[in-house]
Amino acid sequence: MQRGSLRPAGFRGARRERGVVLLIALIVLVAMTLAGIGMMRSIDSGTLVAGNIGFREAAVASADSGVEAARTWLIANINSLNTDNAAAGYYSTRQDSLDLTGNMTEGGHDGVNWGGSDPTQTVSAYTVGSVDASGAQVFYIIHRLCSLPGPINGGGQTCSYSVQSQTGSTQAAPDYSSYGLSTSLQAYYRITVRVNGAKNTVSYVQAFVLI
Repeated sequence: MQRGSLRPAGFRGARRERGVVLLIALIVLVAMTLAGIGMMRSIDSGTLVAGNIGFREAAVASADSGVEAARTWLIANINSLNTDNAAAGYYSTRQDSLDLTGNMTEGGHDGVNWGGSDPTQTVSAYTVGSVDASGAQVFYIIHRLCSLPGPINGGGQTCSYSVQSQTGSTQAAPDYSSYGLSTSLQAYYRITVRVNGAKNTVSYVQAFVLI
């Protein structure tokens, strides 16, 4: 007597389908794992970028102290600005060929000794020091926007300056062709500030003042 099979006719097909579902589930699981890893890396990169931007903004904010220190020095030394004062980071000419940031000079030299960054350079910045709790180091260098040392209106001199009128009166003048008013020349000065901030952040800020 021949025994019949007790398994349903579609049993093998069902087993085959369950195997396909398991394979698809594994593929989806791997894809989700890779997506999760990618998201974590993206978040880490975003946090790093945000942190770097924060360090840069803090360094730029610290640069304001350098600009103010340089402006204060200029006002205090208004009568001795026709010649260089390297110890104070002041130069009476533009020094047009000077590479302030070091981006154009081969070998990493920047043309300026920013607080010991390159002692071989003849042009030195003035060290203000640490100006906040972050420990950022601030330096500045001042250039009068003139081609030569000496007076603004000297022979062969070219300067960026403004003509300022002085107060006065024509009352004591013998006629209207003799004016009691006088004018003075005020030069423009370029202040370049470098800040060495946290996490090796380096920022440069420039300001122009008329004194």
